[in-house]
Amino acid sequence: MSRLIKFTKANVASSLLRRFIQHQNANVLSKSYSAKPSAFNYIIVGAGSAGCVLANRLSEDPSDSVLLLEAGPKDMLLNSKRMMWKIHMPAALIYNLCDDKYNWYYHTMAQKHMYNRVMYWPRGRVWGGSSSLNAMVYIRGHAEDYNRWEKQGATGWNYEHCLPYFRKAQCHELGADQYRGGSGPLHVTRGKTNHPLHVAFLEAGQQAGYPFTDDMNGFQQEGVGWMDMTIHKGQRWSAASAYLRPSFTRSNLTAEVKTFVTKILFDGTKAIGVEYVQGGQTKKVYANKEVILSGGSINSPQLLLLSGVGNADDLKALGIPVVCHLPGVGQNLQDHLELYVQQECIKPITLYKSQKPFKMIQIGLEWLWKFTGEGATAHLETGGFIRSHPGVSHPDIQFHFLPSLVIDHGRVTPYTEAYQVHVGPMRPTSVGWLKLKNANPKEHPIIEPNYLSTETDVWELCQSVKLSREIFAQKAFDKFRGPEIAPGSHVQTDKEIDAFVREKADSAYHPSCTCKMGQPSDPMAVVDPETRVIGLENLRVVDSSIMPSIVSGNLNSPTIMLAEKAADIIRGRPALCDKDVPFFKPRS
Repeated sequence: MSRLIKFTKANVASSLLRRFIQHQNANVLSKSYSAKPSAFNYIIVGAGSAGCVLANRLSEDPSDSVLLLEAGPKDMLLNSKRMMWKIHMPAALIYNLCDDKYNWYYHTMAQKHMYNRVMYWPRGRVWGGSSSLNAMVYIRGHAEDYNRWEKQGATGWNYEHCLPYFRKAQCHELGADQYRGGSGPLHVTRGKTNHPLHVAFLEAGQQAGYPFTDDMNGFQQEGVGWMDMTIHKGQRWSAASAYLRPSFTRSNLTAEVKTFVTKILFDGTKAIGVEYVQGGQTKKVYANKEVILSGGSINSPQLLLLSGVGNADDLKALGIPVVCHLPGVGQNLQDHLELYVQQECIKPITLYKSQKPFKMIQIGLEWLWKFTGEGATAHLETGGFIRSHPGVSHPDIQFHFLPSLVIDHGRVTPYTEAYQVHVGPMRPTSVGWLKLKNANPKEHPIIEPNYLSTETDVWELCQSVKLSREIFAQKAFDKFRGPEIAPGSHVQTDKEIDAFVREKADSAYHPSCTCKMGQPSDPMAVVDPETRVIGLENLRVVDSSIMPSIVSGNLNSPTIMLAEKAADIIRGRPALCDKDVPFFKPRS
């Protein structure tokens, strides 16, 4: 999967590139404006998963003008001769994770509970945001995650109020049912490979005692099964593909790229616009109704802090005038850690040969010609959710299975035939924070996830290793299993597994919760259940940062759902609700 395609400059490749460009140009990519207004009804900062949804939904009303500002480039053409195939080819995802061109390329503080390792955090800086960089796994989390949100102060955000927005967003290839959507903008496909290692993983999971679930986003999350993916006709289906480009036929939507927003403009406590830098020039633009931050769990709190919204003592120390004392801004940072448990394969059936130069060219040419083949999937087509021990109310460990090796975020080329499972706990108890280094908007903030600061988190990761080994030891893998690569046969005792966890665990790229949604009476809440910034007027935050707590799964789908629901709130529409939809509850 990693380093999958390196194109030649041969005429045949150039011809296929032109075909791809022509195919994409069938959609409207952007708009040209001879005269841009200096004020819009809504200004949305960030064209990521949430911002693309809001741009689409808010511009549905022709009487509302909408401006969408993105710090990065378009996800399509830079000019008539170059296109961003790395984003749209599913198998090429590692390129974007390791490239700062479309990526904020964040790094954390040294983690004192992980041998002082500095962790790498890729985040999208392009149309589609991180949905243009991610592994395209479509997971909603568990129903109880949203019921927990409501208990934590996010009134109206329980499962029965969130499920209809998941369905509204989705167009599942298997059609609509009580849980799936069938006509939304976000195309979702089900894993369908016949690869023998994926089949072996599902069989081994059941041999280890876990149920098969036919839809981990439906009635029963718990178990092993085929993954849903945001892939459509062999191409990545990001939020930009689903929501943004289809809305460009509307004259009331303006989308700007390479606009670096540096400050929210206030009149007292009322947000009236933003200041941004574009092409080396500082500009201001004003909002008649609202400014909406959708920059994600790092950028949104950073922009609030730069604008004088946050802990007053911290702001004063940096010489930033205080607009509103909100100590929760940048606090409550939560992320998923994961490990790779890796096994050599004694049969030459993994993706190892697919990563050789000649084979990579073949795969790339097939994808460019037909959008089929090994380039048309991210290869994470099976996975599962299990409970670490009896008595846990809902799954707290997630698996993604891959018939290949990933080493150091894909920055190291695999060296042998092997397969692996990405595994980690879903509801960490370690909580971190982020703060400004200084008042310079171009400086990345200080990011302190505080990983493995609780014994519970360490135990769950160690348990993840043991349970993964148990699955790989099942009969279904007998004809494929070679020596264990990681942790390795020499790692056996609890102390040795603990050391492996601290040395090798890494971010699953799910930062969240830094502008927590809650009640105004909660001193750490940043936005209320209507997504309005507490204590201020005409300012909202809508992205993964407002989650009260992290959900049990990947974050792209929940972020899109969150923005769909917020769009109805902003437009004053009645909240959708699906009452009494059942979901699986374990007996022990």
